[in-house]
Amino acid sequence: MGWSAQRRPEESVISRLVLWNIDLTLLDAGQVMRAAYAEAFEKVTGEPLVYLTSAAGRTDSEMFFEFCARNYVDTEPDTGTLSRFLSELETAFAARGDELLSKGRAMPGAQASLAAVASLPDTVQTVVSGSTRATATTKLAAFGLDSYLDLEIGGYGSVNYPKSTLIQSIRLHAKGEGGGMYTEEETVLFTDNAPDVRAALIGGAVPVGVLNGPATEGQLRDAGVRTVLPDLTDPGAVRTAVHQATGR
Repeated sequence: MGWSAQRRPEESVISRLVLWNIDLTLLDAGQVMRAAYAEAFEKVTGEPLVYLTSAAGRTDSEMFFEFCARNYVDTEPDTGTLSRFLSELETAFAARGDELLSKGRAMPGAQASLAAVASLPDTVQTVVSGSTRATATTKLAAFGLDSYLDLEIGGYGSVNYPKSTLIQSIRLHAKGEGGGMYTEEETVLFTDNAPDVRAALIGGAVPVGVLNGPATEGQLRDAGVRTVLPDLTDPGAVRTAVHQATGR
């Protein structure tokens, strides 16, 4: 039985919220994702996706508008175009789901670290992802990571908001109606990239860096992170980081 089935925030007193970035923090599905971006973009705009943009700290909604600008799309993209792109992107990614295990990977220690956090008392964990919920779930399920997370309360790139706003929304709604808002001291975000660190500080979460992506320790610290883990292979270190970030 998964974590979300065992511990829902409305069923017990949950006083600590742990958020995870997905891509390059918990897993790497970049090769499959890039192919899905290209297919969806060309279907919606009629133009090939030649010039990409960094996905670090970005939502798919934000990236679509930059794709349009960088690839010289003639028509001005609007919310309707964005909605079609996200729908096509979900379809294109789902069609490549069987490629995830051969072309992607879970980051070393990701499953053990999620299990370690799931065992902490009074704690719920979820994701803040640039992908839509369907795509994020497909990624996590492919590597057996979804059962440790309450994906119903996560923040996703289905809406055209920056990650800082997604973090604020999760803090506000994760406890359920009438449950109050998680404070900044109760909220932690694990991420591999500097834009996410800045989003955490704006959105009201304590960032913890993980050196799973291209960002260096110096870049993460310059962005405002205090604790940096070399990877996720030590679940005890992950638990300690949660304790230190929340002061208990």
